[in-house]
Amino acid sequence: MVDRLAALRELLADDPDDPFTRYALAMELKGRGDPAGARAELEALLTRAPEYLATYYQLASLLHAEGDSGRAADVIRRGIELAGEAGDAHTAGELEDLLDDVTG
Repeated sequence: MVDRLAALRELLADDPDDPFTRYALAMELKGRGDPAGARAELEALLTRAPEYLATYYQLASLLHAEGDSGRAADVIRRGIELAGEAGDAHTAGELEDLLDDVTG
């Protein structure tokens, strides 16, 4: 059986700027109960590929769950702005719903 986490880390070592692989690694860490590891990968992804819109929802969700709703709201607002610039109404809408949850 292939260790998905090890495989993702190996792929990321080969191409540290691949946003899909870094996102997949973050989701794998989150799924394994490592929110701090997931958050670190999402933070890195935000820096390396700010246009990767899925990052904003996942990072904000983790921040909110950790009690950092202010930072979560900031991340969401930036994601909404970028989704609007990209013409991605679906992602913008999901982020707006999350913002309501975080600030409501």
